[in-house]
Amino acid sequence: MIEIKLLGPADSDILNNVAEDVFDDPIVTSSAKEFLNDPRHRLVVALDNSVIVGFVSAVIYLHPDKPASELWINEIGVAPRHQRQGLGKKLLQYLLDHAKQSGCTEAWVLTDRENIAAMAMYKSAGGMETLPDPTMFTFEL
Repeated sequence: MIEIKLLGPADSDILNNVAEDVFDDPIVTSSAKEFLNDPRHRLVVALDNSVIVGFVSAVIYLHPDKPASELWINEIGVAPRHQRQGLGKKLLQYLLDHAKQSGCTEAWVLTDRENIAAMAMYKSAGGMETLPDPTMFTFEL
């Protein structure tokens, strides 16, 4: 049975047991601890026999011109053998429920129209398309 869990500061050891192709890169212990100790960061994981087989990461933020906090969903990853079973949507819904309980009034995420699986998942979870296909710029610092 898959367990969905919001990780906190005491849970960094859980990140030592991750299935292949869940995260983009190997876990960096110091970064994981810093992430989990930040009260605005969120990491929800799916555990199958203590192995992380999926995750969603996000940040709760407050902007100077907004009256309430919002949730920026950074990334969702699911191990290949667990894909197309609704696990990504379960992780997302768990995170959205938690964000609402935390006082967030809106959540948002970016994806590309070509990412058919992500588009279908976000729509099925109640997401509304608000922009045409976004373009992302990154800056190496």
